Amino acid sequence: MAITAADVMKLRKMTSAGMMDCKKALEEANGDFEKAIGIIREKGKMVAAKRADRETSEGAVKARIAGGKGILVCLGCETDFVSRNADFQNLADAIADVAIANCPADLDGLKACKMADGYTVEEAVEAQTGKTGEKHVLVGYALVEAPFVVEYIHKINGKLGALVGFNMPVSEALAKGVVMQVASMNPVSIGVADCPQSVLDNEKAVAVQKTKDEMVQKAIDAALKKAGINPAHVDSEDHIESNTAKGWLTPEQAAQAREIIKTVGEEKAASLNPAMIENIANGRVQKFLKEQTLEEQEYQMSDDKISVKAAIEAENKEAKVVAFKRFSLND
Repeated sequence: MAITAADVMKLRKMTSAGMMDCKKALEEANGDFEKAIGIIREKGKMVAAKRADRETSEGAVKARIAGGKGILVCLGCETDFVSRNADFQNLADAIADVAIANCPADLDGLKACKMADGYTVEEAVEAQTGKTGEKHVLVGYALVEAPFVVEYIHKINGKLGALVGFNMPVSEALAKGVVMQVASMNPVSIGVADCPQSVLDNEKAVAVQKTKDEMVQKAIDAALKKAGINPAHVDSEDHIESNTAKGWLTPEQAAQAREIIKTVGEEKAASLNPAMIENIANGRVQKFLKEQTLEEQEYQMSDDKISVKAAIEAENKEAKVVAFKRFSLND
């Protein structure tokens, strides 16, 4: 049957697909709109599969708050050009609206939610991929429930957003300051008590190894200096070879440096004081917690060097942060 321009426009309104894609789908479906919609959906899936390994560092983060609940959604794409397109932004906004209306428990739940046009969220994202030929992916979804929820979206690029839940209302200035703190400083937890054990274990392991390495290197550097060799000239095998070629080291000094690095390093590593290492490593973990947990971080919106916790308590001793979420396409 003949496909009219009106038919093509009708399918375009139904699917938001390109004009040529709509015409081809209608021709293949012999004018059956339901079949044509299915063809366009399958085309989106095929394009998505082909581009599955592409990076999606561009996109948009959207936030919505209603009735003590807040949501963040992060829709990714490949290029800044597509992310600034009205269709992309409209899709991200529509997904955010669906998210706050349904408040699903997780990302899979959001993908299964129905859009206004009958598509699921996942199908809508695939359809947009088919329309632009560029990978689109729902990167993240987060839900915060609290008596008082505030949101922040970075207005310059829209690729960074955060939600913070308080146990009670706080002033607009404090709420904005704390949610911006979360967005900019990316804390690992609210406080020390709720810092994930896996994070603490990793930081402790890193701190212990760093302490050991520094102690060994300090002994090696002292031995090299005593031998009249500049430690900076022999801090790697490549440097030893290149500095020997430049004449900054004699072949004899290069050989001596290698021997010192090996023997002194092994001797020092075997004689390290475990108690000293433990104390230094624990100090480094405490420094990490001060810098990386929200309550202990220095409050960026204050001229005084006070913690976020102190800033909140200065306004209301009963107020506290009970939850936060953050997404960034640039991390």
